[in-house]
Amino acid sequence: MTTKQLQAIAREHGTPVVVIDHDRLRANYAAFKRHLPKVQAYYAVKANAEPAIVRTLYRAGASFDVASLPEFMLVYENIKGLPPGQQQDFIWDKIIYANPIKPKETLQALDRYKPLVTYDNLAELGKIRQYAPHAGVVLRLRVPNTGSMVELSSKFGCAPGEAVDLINAAFDMGLVAEGLSFHVGSQCTNFQNFVQALEIASAVMREAQSRGHELKILDIGGGFPAPYDKHVKPFSLLARKINAEIDRLFPAELQIIAEPGRFLVATAATSIARVVGKAIRDGKPCYYIDDSVYHTFSGIIFDHCQYHLKSLKKGNTEICAVFGQTCDALDTISLSEELPALEIDDLVYSENIGAYSNASATWFNGFPPAKVVHVNADGA
Repeated sequence: MTTKQLQAIAREHGTPVVVIDHDRLRANYAAFKRHLPKVQAYYAVKANAEPAIVRTLYRAGASFDVASLPEFMLVYENIKGLPPGQQQDFIWDKIIYANPIKPKETLQALDRYKPLVTYDNLAELGKIRQYAPHAGVVLRLRVPNTGSMVELSSKFGCAPGEAVDLINAAFDMGLVAEGLSFHVGSQCTNFQNFVQALEIASAVMREAQSRGHELKILDIGGGFPAPYDKHVKPFSLLARKINAEIDRLFPAELQIIAEPGRFLVATAATSIARVVGKAIRDGKPCYYIDDSVYHTFSGIIFDHCQYHLKSLKKGNTEICAVFGQTCDALDTISLSEELPALEIDDLVYSENIGAYSNASATWFNGFPPAKVVHVNADGA
């Protein structure tokens, strides 16, 4: 978006404000499909659960990865135009519940939808059998997460050596093991993680087939990196590697799905904040803005992501610190930004802040989350 557009939005809506551009959402989804034509994208709702985002991506052709019952219902209630009698097809084609651990109350609530859910251990499989016996199950594998910004393998995924036993256990319990899933870690810039994970999944599928179980689905998870800076290799390069491995390792009829979250929404949002205070501390200019790490910049804490700030004001830049509006010293947005000399009420903005930002905002100190404004949303 242009700086004039950002200024106009700040004047109309005040600050702090997060601007979500739906043209960028559609472009990101189109890029994913163009580079991975054999893969159905299941948007990871946790990245940004704005209902308007769900509607736009659904219209573009996306399916959805949810990790809680509220996320499941958010998707279910925001998709319109489903013909009567197609509820079963809708659930299987459009939603996967990809959190391997689920409360029994969630499973009970989901069972009537006959959902597709993941698991990675025997205890979880027992819960699914008892509380959601109509679910189809997908086994999550533990795979390398080396170099990913957010590592997930220490928390989720079974060891490949126990995978086929867990597939057998599902069938022994009267459930249907539909396939395998894995996740290489969020913001994965080490593309070999995907190569190794696909090889592990292929070996497990071959062993399962040798023991009489033909799996139909492979979920290659998320981790597709957003272009936060010039050091992130292009998505097209990753896609070429994934396509080559899929063609080499798996039968053409296998259904391949993925769970992009960050890749679809990170570049679709810009935050705008206002300078509410300034000081000189230890010889360095310090600015305080009306947003914080407890709000739009929560990704600094929870997502290990550093967002850079730009100014709507021109001028020679200098190294400065930027702090959030709360009383907590943890609320440090950056100790090394390059900004021009700013005054109270000047505006700053941060690009590529659509993922894991306002999604994890709080009301800490009584400050409300930033207002969210949607542009180019086609009535979404």
